[in-house]
Amino acid sequence: MRVDVLALQRFYASPLGEAARRAASRRLTALWPGVEGLDVLGLGYPSPYLGRFRDARRTVAMMPAAQGAEPWSADNGRIHTTLADETRLPFMDAVFDRVLLVHALEECDATHAMLREVWRVMAPEGRLVVIAANRWSLWAQSGATPFGHGRPYSRTQLAALLADSMFEPVVSARALYTPPLRWGWLVRAADAFESVGELLWPPQGGVVLMEAVKRLYANTARSEGRVLLAKAPRRTPQEAPGNLPKRDA
Repeated sequence: MRVDVLALQRFYASPLGEAARRAASRRLTALWPGVEGLDVLGLGYPSPYLGRFRDARRTVAMMPAAQGAEPWSADNGRIHTTLADETRLPFMDAVFDRVLLVHALEECDATHAMLREVWRVMAPEGRLVVIAANRWSLWAQSGATPFGHGRPYSRTQLAALLADSMFEPVVSARALYTPPLRWGWLVRAADAFESVGELLWPPQGGVVLMEAVKRLYANTARSEGRVLLAKAPRRTPQEAPGNLPKRDA
């Protein structure tokens, strides 16, 4: 069951949620320094991260029906919100140049189906960024924040999932090194934790960010298995295991 949209709103309205947004947004900005003239889709609960995409030609926030959606304020006229089934996106094929997934994969019951829909609505060579809870972090172990719900991912697991959905992972990063505690002095020191954490304990970042490129013809684990089967020599009925000649004793 997904975290309710009201709980997500409360978290990001808190000082700890704001610290989490800043930490992930800093990495996102490094991956996508500009989206001017591009069409952007945010899937899951992307609202806290879409403000920097005001120079995009069009930005759409698609929120899962099981989670609920929140409307955008009137001053965000270029950003549209929709509520839909995450495995049946209400968009035409190949319309988005950039897709951002936040709080999307961890609680999805059909990750491959959702990613295949994301692949469908992305333009050729479009780029995807996933922000997901890091399996090895304290944030994934704590149920006090949205990052502690659902299935967290390691970088290896996330890369394998994307590759098996016809995306090519190109770069990854971690962020959010402050502990998932609401203590005032810890939250105020969040930016310092980011600087120190990247140097001293990089695997412990609360979230993992991974950018991937849509590929029209990508090798997946399933397709590689089919290729291997296709290349295996076929035996004739006479060569079947039960029909092989017996060796002389």
